[in-house]
Amino acid sequence: MKMKTKSEVALVVLTVFVTLSLLLPSVLSANYAIVYELLDCPGGSIHYRLNVAVSESLLEYYVEKSHALISDNDFAKFVTPYALKPVADCLRGIYSDDEDFANGVLMIVHQISYEETRPPKYPVETMVANEGDCDLFSYIAASIMKVGGLDVVLFYYESKEHMNVGVSLSHDPNFARGTVDYVLHDGTRYYMAECTGGNWQDGWRVGECPDNLKGAMLQVITLENCEQSAAGQVSASYNALAVSTVSLDISSAYLTQGSSVRLSGQLSPPLQNKTITIYIKANGLPWSELGAVATDSSGWFKYVLVADVSGICYLRASWSGDEGYASADSQTRTVTVLPWFLIALLSLTVILVGVGTVAFLMSRHRRSEFSEPQPPQIPS
Repeated sequence: MKMKTKSEVALVVLTVFVTLSLLLPSVLSANYAIVYELLDCPGGSIHYRLNVAVSESLLEYYVEKSHALISDNDFAKFVTPYALKPVADCLRGIYSDDEDFANGVLMIVHQISYEETRPPKYPVETMVANEGDCDLFSYIAASIMKVGGLDVVLFYYESKEHMNVGVSLSHDPNFARGTVDYVLHDGTRYYMAECTGGNWQDGWRVGECPDNLKGAMLQVITLENCEQSAAGQVSASYNALAVSTVSLDISSAYLTQGSSVRLSGQLSPPLQNKTITIYIKANGLPWSELGAVATDSSGWFKYVLVADVSGICYLRASWSGDEGYASADSQTRTVTVLPWFLIALLSLTVILVGVGTVAFLMSRHRRSEFSEPQPPQIPS
């Protein structure tokens, strides 16, 4: 078999790079809309409708994160307070009392369909799928309660294969029906908050405990290891969320390793000082946050990416939305970063081809001189 030269290999690699970048189209992402019903208090008469939107970039960010559970302490990593802060802010707008706030959170998780789920999922994944089991519901409830200002823990019943939430309140629960159940941990009362049930209007309230859990052994899991920050947030409002869009343009689709490319785009409506998150996916790694920039008075933003690795990079700009607008993602843009060794090989190939061409032409010229017929010699 004939072995390929380095220059031939370089040309093949370049062809693959270019072909892949052309075959992978830009994709326009979508939002996932979710609606939750709320009452002013358990058994109350004032009705609210909470609209929540999740961008595809935020969903993919969590889908591609590690879902491994190595020990019981890993349960806490599925609690994501920052990502659900807009939901907590909306609830705090109608629930000033801690107990009312906690019961409002339970109304939300009681509306999600029960389905045994393995492996575990992050709250954003569960909310988009609209199904999960006890631990997934508990992660959502703990996330919203914690970012809403409550001291909260997870209760894990290993023998029952069950999980719910323990929450500390500023006063004893007033809406609990019957005996109030709590666990005393490090001097703090954590009241039972059962997250399953399916009856959001008249389901489990803070302080109530299912009969099969009364007296059951449990492990208190504190949340020091919960997620401290995230690349984005959901958007939430009691009003219908208006549509927003984000554009993303790149100054060049091809560049060499170590050089830079300018990213720019605009948020519509043109809102100022809104945080735009730039996501990147490269070399088979999960989507991750590249950086964040603020919009100017016209909604424009700019970001400079220095390509320190080679390969095909996918880039996306995202806005988490606010109380008036749903979150938005830009199209996914592709940048092909050529490695230095490939550029060096291509340059060497060009030089060698040039030198070879000149040498070939000179050789032909010399041969033509020798092959020209000589005029006959006249004897003297």
